Amino acid sequence: MSIHPRYADAILAGTKRVEFRKRRLAPDVSTVVIYATRPVGRIVGTFEVLGHDVAPPAELWDRHGTHAGISVTGYDEYYAQTPAAVGILIGSVQQLSQPRPVTDLPGVSRPPQSFSYLTRAQATDVEMWLQCAPQSTDKKSSAGGPQSAVTSIVVRATEAIHAATNLLRRAV
Repeated sequence: MSIHPRYADAILAGTKRVEFRKRRLAPDVSTVVIYATRPVGRIVGTFEVLGHDVAPPAELWDRHGTHAGISVTGYDEYYAQTPAAVGILIGSVQQLSQPRPVTDLPGVSRPPQSFSYLTRAQATDVEMWLQCAPQSTDKKSSAGGPQSAVTSIVVRATEAIHAATNLLRRAV
């Protein structure tokens, strides 16, 4: 999902707990990959979808304005002349230790206009990136502390394997 950098940062920081859109995601979507638009231009993390809240814009703002991460003016401009607003409820959030270009996903040549659905292989790649050096911003599960030397070596080895795999995929 393409998200402006200031809103992506707010999601990762845990201050924006709802992402506003004009349409719902497919019902089977449980995780959103966050692509921070230009000037960042990178995949920066993921968030768990807790559900959707659909209502007229004023009602949705009343329910979520305190944790919206956007001004009421910006919100009103976005939903001007729109009868229904969609709030994607944000659960746990994970931040990539190294933001990745969207082209690191096999078969992707440009970022989505609004959002697009990943293949299973693409989703597996994102999961691997998160496992390499997970940085959860979920206050309940954040471990904190410096990375061990062994973990650092494993992360670098895994990233090298991923890079080699991508080169092989492109060569075939």
